[in-house]
Amino acid sequence: MGEEILSAEQTETCQKTESKAWGYCGKLQTCPKPHGFTASVITKALLGLLLLGLVWAVTGPACLPGQNLFGLVILFLSAVCGGKLISVFRLPRTPPIPALLGMLLAGVVLRNVPYVTDAVYIDQSWSAALRNVSLAVILTRAGLGLNAAVCALQRLKAVCVRLAVGPCVLEACTVAVVSHFLLDLPWIWSFMLGCVLAAVSPAVVVPSMLILQAEGFGVEKGVPTLLMAAGSFDDILAITGFTTCLGVAFGTGSTWMNVGKGVLEVLAGVLAGGVMGVLLHFFPSEDQSDVVLRRSCLLLGLSVYSVFASLAAGLGGAGGLCTLVLAFIAGLSWAEHKAPVAAVVGRFWDVFQPLLFGLIGAEISISSLSAYTVGLGVATLCVGLLVRVLVTFCVVLFAGFNMKEKIFISLAWMPKATVQAALGSTALDVARSAGDEQLQKYGMDVLTLAVLAILFTAPVGALAIGLTGPKLLQQNTHTLQNTHTTDQSERDARVDGLESKL
Repeated sequence: MGEEILSAEQTETCQKTESKAWGYCGKLQTCPKPHGFTASVITKALLGLLLLGLVWAVTGPACLPGQNLFGLVILFLSAVCGGKLISVFRLPRTPPIPALLGMLLAGVVLRNVPYVTDAVYIDQSWSAALRNVSLAVILTRAGLGLNAAVCALQRLKAVCVRLAVGPCVLEACTVAVVSHFLLDLPWIWSFMLGCVLAAVSPAVVVPSMLILQAEGFGVEKGVPTLLMAAGSFDDILAITGFTTCLGVAFGTGSTWMNVGKGVLEVLAGVLAGGVMGVLLHFFPSEDQSDVVLRRSCLLLGLSVYSVFASLAAGLGGAGGLCTLVLAFIAGLSWAEHKAPVAAVVGRFWDVFQPLLFGLIGAEISISSLSAYTVGLGVATLCVGLLVRVLVTFCVVLFAGFNMKEKIFISLAWMPKATVQAALGSTALDVARSAGDEQLQKYGMDVLTLAVLAILFTAPVGALAIGLTGPKLLQQNTHTLQNTHTTDQSERDARVDGLESKL
């Protein structure tokens, strides 16, 4: 009986405690909750502090200021913040300034601010390795996205080929000739620089085209589709040229042997990528569990392995082409099942994009730059851009576009960013591993001009597309009516989301 009375008293106490707890919960639920931009900032700040705290908890003294891990974490967080901050600046009816520009500037600031430079130390071997991983990830995304470009190429045919090949080749040759005489670069290094600077940036062009397409501008003649499709092939051509020049520049022996080695690297990369792409068609099989996760892991793992294995084998140029071919063939074989894998790869790019652009910016020491070199570099870049714009205008002369559309296509073909960041430091890393100071100087010149190209053309190109598109392109009223059925804020959020994935 006593036990029953005691049990009843305990039950009553528990009920009172539970009612008090529910009362507290009710008060919490009635409290106003932060939302929107404020909640996003606070959440990301907490995640950043948590990341720094976890790394410190695991590594201890290795994550103190002046140590490598501390520098990497601070660089990553600074690059993310820089990308978010610069994206806030946006004119009405224009695309936002590319976030990658803020990431790049964050790295430059961390490298060149006194005292901060000493605290944010990053080991060169770690920096090179992370940039190579980032290169593998972005080339994997490019290879997966090439399938859609092929479909667009079948519709647009000759004009897409002319737009992808003509401006890229002639700009690369122009930059090579000008840089050889102005910057005293050897011919092979001049052409390597030309290939780096000749690539257009899908990360800038595609989001801008999506905004114009959503508003119905240029849709009737397929201008946005043309530019998005041709951009992929433009990048492939530039990467192939860079790969060949890289093999020749670091080859030993006669010139013809080095040229043969460069061609061999291209063939080896294409063959190895084809074999691994066919392998991913069969494995993992579709009846396995978590097939998307396994495909993503195999695809990214083989891509990263290809880049590092090619460097270890002395065939530095083969890794990039191998990754492109691997991702293209794998995505082609997966057909409609490719989209989930591409989404996973996109998430990885969200992590490595700040690292890539932040590390590229951190390689630039303003105090060590020569005003003479920077001035000549800007002149080289301007001459290359002028030739690119003129050639672009010429290749679309007989494609059925009116004068305003030709001018718009020429202006929209200027932005440079992603390929320049991915390839700009590759030659410098190879030169450092070879231990040749003269080659390191050439590599630093290539990297400096790649950074200058990003700083100048990415924001200018994005603004030129956003401001001239509504004025130079015809608006499809049917597309506009369908577009207005969607709320403006929802449409902006969708476009911003697509931009963050690119």
